[in-house]
Amino acid sequence: MASLKEVKERIKSVSSTQQITKAMKMVAAAKLRRAQDRIIQLRPYSEKLAALLANVSSGNTEEGMNTYAQEREVNKVLIVPVTSDRGLCGAFNSNIVKACRNLINSNELAGKHIEVLPIGKKAFDSFKKREYPVINQFWGVFGDLTFDTVKEAAEYAMQAYADGTYDKVYLVYNEFKNVATQIVRTEQFLPIVELEREENTTTNIDYIYEPSKDFIVEELIPKSLKIQFYKAVLESNASEHGARMTAMGKATDNAAELLKELKLTYNRTRQAAITKEILEIVGGAEALAAQG
Repeated sequence: MASLKEVKERIKSVSSTQQITKAMKMVAAAKLRRAQDRIIQLRPYSEKLAALLANVSSGNTEEGMNTYAQEREVNKVLIVPVTSDRGLCGAFNSNIVKACRNLINSNELAGKHIEVLPIGKKAFDSFKKREYPVINQFWGVFGDLTFDTVKEAAEYAMQAYADGTYDKVYLVYNEFKNVATQIVRTEQFLPIVELEREENTTTNIDYIYEPSKDFIVEELIPKSLKIQFYKAVLESNASEHGARMTAMGKATDNAAELLKELKLTYNRTRQAAITKEILEIVGGAEALAAQG
């Protein structure tokens, strides 16, 4: 049985850890509210824009009208994993790394040249240790999370695809559902995925472009792609705070349970020590009485 001093030190250590995890939970809850508001406000705009983008891209067959929707033979692939800069958020980061491995090892990408553009320090650190080439300019966007900082990474991926450097670009990120649930998404960012048409739909859709087709291609499509990229990063940011809040909440509860056990152990150890001292005193008294 551990000594009273050891148990007391353990209680002090666990209590200190519980205070830290409780504070981290409160900080994560405060950050989550702001991050959740941002993604909820962006989602309707992003979803409508994504549908419009897919319609415009699929409806254009003229040369030069679908630069970002051109299907090519896939030889080089860029994967963009979105993680956090910090840990202590459960399986949030490891789920993204696992999803990337599954994608790389899939039949679709077997034998292809893979490069990684990590967003978040954890993704950068993880893939830097592996054999895949890593583009390291953009992993620190969470230090100043704005549309302007994120769009630089999106522009890099878009320009590299347009130049033919990559034939496909994938986004791998956590979609925020609620505080306790984050859904890992693996989405094809480029080329633009056409909307699935219903089986009974055979009529071709005629589009009216204002002010012109050239304007739509040069302005709307690139901006729409950047918005989709930014949405993925915001989803991941909200998911991170939700995952950390849940993880720290569980850690705080586990610490409370451990404290109960330690305090019970302390009381039992203390009682055993007192009982032992009493027995020693009684035994000593009886020995003296026998001598007298």
